[in-house]
Amino acid sequence: MSESAILEVCAFHIESCIIAERAGAKRVELCDNPVEGGTTPSYGTIKSAREKISIDLYPILRPRSGNYFYNTDEFEILLTDIKICKELGCNGISVGIQTISSEIDTEKMKRVVELAWPMGVTSNRVIDAATDPFQALEDLISCGCERVLTSGQKSAAPDAADVLKKLIVQADGRIIVMPGAGVNSSNIRELMNATGASEFHSSARRAMPNPVQWLNPEILDYGHVYIADEEEVRKMVEAIKSE
Repeated sequence: MSESAILEVCAFHIESCIIAERAGAKRVELCDNPVEGGTTPSYGTIKSAREKISIDLYPILRPRSGNYFYNTDEFEILLTDIKICKELGCNGISVGIQTISSEIDTEKMKRVVELAWPMGVTSNRVIDAATDPFQALEDLISCGCERVLTSGQKSAAPDAADVLKKLIVQADGRIIVMPGAGVNSSNIRELMNATGASEFHSSARRAMPNPVQWLNPEILDYGHVYIADEEEVRKMVEAIKSE
């Protein structure tokens, strides 16, 4: 590989965006709601991130958790959020839409790509929810997506190196196949060597301790604030540098 691969950090916190840039990541996928796999961040969060980092910013546009089969109202929300991301100067978006039969909804995805231009479009892990990932890849290429985030239909990308390699070979430069989920500094180099991937996705997240001095023991839904581990991000960036 003539050039170093790049790392995208999935950030659930504004400070994580800053950490990602400082530690050498080249792109941030900005999300809310980590417990549910990531949903659309707020206008204020996107605006603040755009003002505070200079690397590429791709908010995830996912109106809710669960599946990627959206009704008319949800799709209209998604289209509105695309316009907001353009207004705020984002470089792209991360989005996926499926049909009720779990195929890529090419009609809606083409509308998304058209409306998003000149922003780029990463298809998020809707490919991992497809019955046939190889057909889904072709569908995403036909829609004009520039990249697809996938774990190779496993819960962790390192467990699907064979499928990821097949997807990358099939893509043949027509779309970037970006492994994500379960990627960390201990496995990213091996995954790169095994698949030939040039871009990787990781949250490198850790839960921040709650600084509030008193917590009501009867309240159990405080949740956690997750932040990117700067040292871990640096290790991953270093691991995928060209030798």
